[in-house]
Amino acid sequence: MPRFAANLSMLFTEYPLLERFDRAAEAGFKAVEFLFPYAEDVPAIKAALERNGLQQVLFNLPAGNFTAGERGLANDPGRVEEFREGVSRALEIAVALNCPKLNCLVGMTLEDVPLETQWSTVVENLRYVAGQAQQVNVLQIFEPLNTIDTPGFLLSTTAQALIVLDEVGHENLKIQYDVYHAQRMEGNLTATLEQFLGQIGHVQ
Repeated sequence: MPRFAANLSMLFTEYPLLERFDRAAEAGFKAVEFLFPYAEDVPAIKAALERNGLQQVLFNLPAGNFTAGERGLANDPGRVEEFREGVSRALEIAVALNCPKLNCLVGMTLEDVPLETQWSTVVENLRYVAGQAQQVNVLQIFEPLNTIDTPGFLLSTTAQALIVLDEVGHENLKIQYDVYHAQRMEGNLTATLEQFLGQIGHVQ
């Protein structure tokens, strides 16, 4: 039976973030997710979760300068150390919030780096974070984004994500299947979910 979480980066946005937890609980949700906690008051978020009996089910790894258009850095061979530092910070917060899943946005295609190098960097970074997350009982997932809304995003289809999953080869890595992005790129949502549900760790 599916369980539903309110995405507080997209819902109740007329309220400050901390008040959105209250609004979600009032609307009947038992779980929430949001994009990023890194500029937020994490102890206050924890208190808001506890006050409302909510579970934080998901947030994203650091994704670079999001407001400037970056959508992750897992594909950048020059930023591996930065990526790993972000993993450490994300896992600290996940443990503090008792959050069972972390999502990775792999990044925008880099014009000055060979595609095969970017791909191999993604594979190695996802293998690393899957292992680190497993040590604290957090499931690592990663997400294709459509290239209509996000032109140039490196990973855009379920087929590509399945290849990455196979190349990483780690039991603690699954796909985040966002039905909006999947519909824009490929459609066939129900059949895809039925066929690959075992490889999917979260549906948006």
